[in-house]
Amino acid sequence: MNVGGLSMRTRTYGKTGPVVIVLHGGPAAVGEAAPVARGLSAQFRAIEPFQRGRGDEPLTVSRHVEDLHELVNSVHNDSRPSIVGESWGAMLALAYASAYPDSTAALVLIGCGTFDKASRTRMNETIESRIDDRLRKRLRSLADEYPDPRDRLQAEHTLTEKIYTFDAVAADEQMELTEPFDIRAHTETWNDMLELQEKGTYPAAFSTIKSLALMLHGAYDPHPGKMIYASIKAYMPQLEYHELENCGHSPWKERLARKEFFMVMKNWLLEHAER
Repeated sequence: MNVGGLSMRTRTYGKTGPVVIVLHGGPAAVGEAAPVARGLSAQFRAIEPFQRGRGDEPLTVSRHVEDLHELVNSVHNDSRPSIVGESWGAMLALAYASAYPDSTAALVLIGCGTFDKASRTRMNETIESRIDDRLRKRLRSLADEYPDPRDRLQAEHTLTEKIYTFDAVAADEQMELTEPFDIRAHTETWNDMLELQEKGTYPAAFSTIKSLALMLHGAYDPHPGKMIYASIKAYMPQLEYHELENCGHSPWKERLARKEFFMVMKNWLLEHAER
């Protein structure tokens, strides 16, 4: 569905309760946040936007921020929405809240991405340590097997899922509603984020954020949660951190952590979301 003629498509889960906007990762992993939004639907009206895809001009973080502001304005009545973002979506939530510090009630950052070279180096080292010779050989063969970059990326994602997951539930229990991956939108957006980090824009811009924020991070996630938290906390003293044991990058997929993940997230949002 579309909300109020917005340029972004959206899906809405739940009819009552505080409004929560749930942002997918990637960038360009449209539909990935559906299980999170659905999991919030009993207590919240969760809106899942499909972030902008490739177009005539290169995608930028600023473009995504303005798209999100359009959505926030469309649902903003007497109370401000909260934002839940996973992976890249958590980064976008921070970028948005720093640009429009009076527009959000609270932020939840799930498996947030990196904002400095040291964290990315640690992440890459962890990923490399989890790739055995058999998997490395298999990954090298993908270029010949899949000429289309989109197909190749999907195959790589499937092969490397165990690197990011501690103990996944069955695929049919994950209940994802994904769409074809837009690799150009992903590349353009991520390159712009890296450039902004190189310029020193992020994470320094997060000092303007007024919203309370909770970072939820799996202990097994290759993204080094405590390092990422420290890099953001320096600019956001209000940021809280909760680490999930036996949990990788996507807590809703984790057999041992999924219940705790949803419980902690819901309880925190119920306390801090505006009604």
